[in-house]
Amino acid sequence: MHIPTQESTKYLHNKAEEFDLQTFLPYLVRVFYTHVSSAVAQSYVPSFGLTPSEWRTLAVLGPSETLSASDIVDRSSVTRVHVSRAIKSLQKRGLIRRDIDGLDKRKASVRMTADGIETYKGIIAPALEVEQALFKGLTEEDILHLISTMSKINQNAELIGAQSNWDP
Repeated sequence: MHIPTQESTKYLHNKAEEFDLQTFLPYLVRVFYTHVSSAVAQSYVPSFGLTPSEWRTLAVLGPSETLSASDIVDRSSVTRVHVSRAIKSLQKRGLIRRDIDGLDKRKASVRMTADGIETYKGIIAPALEVEQALFKGLTEEDILHLISTMSKINQNAELIGAQSNWDP
């Protein structure tokens, strides 16, 4: 994969004939996501047998949160279908409880059980170790700049999405 340097303006695609998939931001983000997600998954799949959606559901819930499935979707960037499957699987494994609202049977709250809290504690430390390994060779300034840049691009993408009728 070719990563543009500061000296290169090749990443600025102005014309179709200049297009290079290897420097196209959406492609780079997808490749980045795939590699990073795979690295993080290696910290929890072998020991805990969780899917990425289950891991994110537990990570969002944390040991003290009680949330609805919609809240988990909003906070995790996981689709409703995947969150629903994750909740069912985690509930079956005894890691979370799903309680139906007494007044509105359409609403339910999700929270961790004692086993879920122990699993949470077991998955976070290895994930943080992977994060440190991913940051290897980067200064604190590099990391802050990366997070800032990603945040700005995310805001731009949200703005574009808000101006569009398209709903992925």
